[in-house]
Amino acid sequence: MSSSTKKNLEAIEKALECSASRLLPVSKTFPVSRIMEAYEAGYRDFGENRVQEIIEKKAQMPEDIRWHLIGQLQTNKVKYVADFIFLIHSVDSEKLLAEIEKQASKHERQISVLLQVHIAEEETKSGWDAGELRSWLAAGGPSRFPHVLFKGLMGMATNTDDMELVRGEFRGLANLKKEFSENQEYPNFKMEELSMGMSSDFQVAMEEGSTMVRMGSAIFGGR
Repeated sequence: MSSSTKKNLEAIEKALECSASRLLPVSKTFPVSRIMEAYEAGYRDFGENRVQEIIEKKAQMPEDIRWHLIGQLQTNKVKYVADFIFLIHSVDSEKLLAEIEKQASKHERQISVLLQVHIAEEETKSGWDAGELRSWLAAGGPSRFPHVLFKGLMGMATNTDDMELVRGEFRGLANLKKEFSENQEYPNFKMEELSMGMSSDFQVAMEEGSTMVRMGSAIFGGR
């Protein structure tokens, strides 16, 4: 393992001590040789943005890796990962849920997902509106997808140096998770995870209750 990768992992883990957050190394665009450095350090969960890249890397890497899809997922790509994906972070519509349900049923498994909530000021970032999600839940949304396990929420904060703005966005998402976690009506709706925070804002996310921070460049260096 390169000394820089090891040093970066150790520094991040030290920063995450005494918090509920754990590190999800984001391996998108990095070669297998670099990802194996983190694997050899004990990491088994890796996040990728693109379906094709996951498939290519999965074929070259150990079978015990748990692959997370964190990028926007097109409905026509779900079938390529439905039999093995560990967690889909970026579920941003009921249309996508319907396809995940269909493909999970074919493979007779339950696929774990996070509902992506739009918390940033940028309109280019996707996700459900909080009010839209509340209405969906009240209308029995989870009951229509028995092959989907709703594990929590995911959000991407505004790309800004204003950390107080970012903090407010993360806090709002954490409060939404808490609100939803009180719902015991659906056995497949378990608000356990809060995927928020990246290399530039993970410390704020950690302080606001993130359970999973998604970090790539802070581990592996610039892309």
